[in-house]
Amino acid sequence: MATKLSDVFADLVRCETRLYNALNDRLRERHGIVTSQYEFLRHLREHPGSRVADLAAEFAIGIGATSKGVDRLERRGWIARQPNPADRRSSLLVLTAEGASLAEAAGRTVTELLTELVGDAFDDAAGQALSRLRATLERDRIGLPTG
Repeated sequence: MATKLSDVFADLVRCETRLYNALNDRLRERHGIVTSQYEFLRHLREHPGSRVADLAAEFAIGIGATSKGVDRLERRGWIARQPNPADRRSSLLVLTAEGASLAEAAGRTVTELLTELVGDAFDDAAGQALSRLRATLERDRIGLPTG
């Protein structure tokens, strides 16, 4: 019996929401940040010198929301803006030493909680299916914000 795609969608969204909320709670409790802040820090750790536009594209969110999130991280001293030698209209974003330390510690917390909550629920086939779906959506630029 084939699972209806609407049921798969509902399960996927509800799981994502519950996992995201659980991560928010644990990250706030242990590190004073929320999941979206961790995700920005993680991305900048893996892609130093990204621009606000790069973060917006990665997370499929608007430039305005991304810029506000970056401003908050900068005010906390976790990231710094550096001049972009290729384009004076934009800045390059880098983690500060404090931001790198926070990203590392929060990453351990995320891994610990995801292992606890998800564990072996995802086999390689499920993970590969989600990866293929994401790649297709990104390749075809589906679901990007309009503003």
